[in-house]
Amino acid sequence: MIETKKRLGDILVSAGKITQEQLEMALKAQTQNKKRLGETFLDLGIISENEIIDTLSKQLSINKVDLEKIYIDPEIARCIPKNAALKHLLLPIFIRDNILVVAMTDPLNVNAIDDLTFITKKKIEPVLASKRSIEKAIDLYYNRQITDKAIEDLKKEFDDGTDHKLDTEQSDDIQNAPAVRLTNSIISNAIAVRASDIHIEPFESYVVVRYRVDGVLSENTRIPQYLYTSVSTRIKIMAGMNIAEKRVPQDGRVEMVIENKSYDFRVSSLPTIYGEKIVIRILDKSGSVLTREKLGLTPHENKLMDQILRRPHGIILLTGPTGSGKTTTLYTMLAEVNQPDKNIVTIEDPVEYKMEGVNQVLVNTKSGLTFAAGLRSILRQDPDIIMIGEIRDSETADIAIRAAITGHLVLSTLHTNDAPGAITRLVDMGVQPYLVADAIIGIIAQRLIRRLCNDCKTSYISDLGEQKILQIDEPAKLYEGIGCPTCNGTGYKGRAPIHEIMLLENDHRLLIEEGGNSEDLRSLATLRGMMNLYESCKILVLEGVTSVAEMVKVVYARD
Repeated sequence: MIETKKRLGDILVSAGKITQEQLEMALKAQTQNKKRLGETFLDLGIISENEIIDTLSKQLSINKVDLEKIYIDPEIARCIPKNAALKHLLLPIFIRDNILVVAMTDPLNVNAIDDLTFITKKKIEPVLASKRSIEKAIDLYYNRQITDKAIEDLKKEFDDGTDHKLDTEQSDDIQNAPAVRLTNSIISNAIAVRASDIHIEPFESYVVVRYRVDGVLSENTRIPQYLYTSVSTRIKIMAGMNIAEKRVPQDGRVEMVIENKSYDFRVSSLPTIYGEKIVIRILDKSGSVLTREKLGLTPHENKLMDQILRRPHGIILLTGPTGSGKTTTLYTMLAEVNQPDKNIVTIEDPVEYKMEGVNQVLVNTKSGLTFAAGLRSILRQDPDIIMIGEIRDSETADIAIRAAITGHLVLSTLHTNDAPGAITRLVDMGVQPYLVADAIIGIIAQRLIRRLCNDCKTSYISDLGEQKILQIDEPAKLYEGIGCPTCNGTGYKGRAPIHEIMLLENDHRLLIEEGGNSEDLRSLATLRGMMNLYESCKILVLEGVTSVAEMVKVVYARD
């Protein structure tokens, strides 16, 4: 049993972690800020949260837990109201011998333990966890409860014949409407699980909500079909879309601040036979600074990148499918060349990152501001560097190429499978081969591959089939993820980029002018030291970053 009469400050002083003077300073500050003493220590920088947890664990013989590494039964986690969990910063995690084990930041909080005992009618055994992990777990486990409750409330509205029409006003009544709460919970859940996209897909009798996490879609919840109109209407209102138009595709966007982070949501609707399918792309606008170190480049690839970015004019292309991280790499390169003496103008659809010192233009096809039209206007703005979000048509390609050969540095993306394929794609668009050869500096093909979860990956020796895939003669030590609470049972957590960088040299240019195809260009680039996507991924497999199964899924070996 914990000696609850002990006080945090006294325990830290007796353990030699803080001085009596520091304790008195914190107590004095506490009278002003009205916070818990532990939070006051952290605010004043007297001691770290980990030191507090370690000290309490040793002095009071209380276990400490990492909530991301243990399985928590959702029903047990939600056995107390969310407001009580937030008030006391705690979360029930499991029941053992009729004793409720609760993760807490402050196990000396007698009032919290008394409240839990009254609510649950069980004895309480506290364990220690960090404030951040408890807050994250509360969001994760209670958001699903909010979703279920909103669905039930929305059902009741329909059963009662209540008018469920939604207004655009942001009053408290509207914010508390079931359709609004359901929509908000769908978005909050997606952010809690690190989703990049939300897919809301109507079928004959139900609507499926799926989240894309680390590039993979998985089902989160289902909504009865007859409730979907309210949800889709709410989303369209938020995104500034026409709620009366359901027969044609629409696009919209909305900015929201959730948990003190700014997010940009790109919304797309597509009419299907059962209703409008809605996809929401989630962009974290408060993300960290874009640096080349975060691109995961090898020393050789960094050297090639240096050579590409040193060129004063020409075109640099990023290629790969949707969701392969092209835009992030493009902005990272743009940040690197962003200098006070450079006039940088971009044209994008949409503007995914806002950069200081860069003139960013948003495509607006309704008003006639297309990539091609915008690019023509940009060239009259005396630019040094131009960034084009994507080369989609022959007109944009032709203007971009001509801008590159007339003294401008142009950065853009193109949808091709590999780096050499970008050359043939531009030629297919109608750009003359000699112009392509003259303009292109370098091409970077990119993919994102899932990382194995560090908490559950295990090693094994490769079999003959895996050795054939990896093109190795001897058995090798490989890794696979078995699934755990940290990775939600997937075996993977996070993603790593792989690259194929082709720096164009004189012999490449001659081959392009002579009409060489992508295979000819690939052979020459490999001869000049280019590492293809397969080889780049193979290194990560052998280093234990990812698995053979993921490699087969994302890239393939060429004979």
